[in-house]
Amino acid sequence: MTQPYPRHSTVSRSPLVAALRALALPADHYAVFGSGALLPAGLRDAPGDLDVIARGPAWRRAMGLGELTVPSSGLGRRVALCGGAIEVFDRWPHDRPAGELIDTAVVYDGIRWVSLHEVLVWKRAVGRQKDLDDIRAIERYLRELQQHHLAA
Repeated sequence: MTQPYPRHSTVSRSPLVAALRALALPADHYAVFGSGALLPAGLRDAPGDLDVIARGPAWRRAMGLGELTVPSSGLGRRVALCGGAIEVFDRWPHDRPAGELIDTAVVYDGIRWVSLHEVLVWKRAVGRQKDLDDIRAIERYLRELQQHHLAA
């Protein structure tokens, strides 16, 4: 499903997005996941960090920029960049492969953002207390988007 993002999105003003752009990861080979994916919809103004899934050339570039570690999930590999403000993963603890999430991501302002549907599925599955506000915001946004499409 296409997600039309509002013109007032704060993506272009985000220092984290500027830092992500400065990494020069190949655009078709990574996508922002987690809470950062709420930025284009205007559901978050300033996330504390950006979680990025990467493959192929983007993953190789990230590995060349930082130290390779194992994420807390124990799945896959992670590279923390920009003092940990950007974390690049080669997979996500999710039912769908990283490549599929990247290929189906929504492109906004030249960056791929994992769909809010996928972020919602993941946040519901992990059920962390810190994700409850995001879950409610995504559900409200998708409900309003659906109502808008039905009214059109």
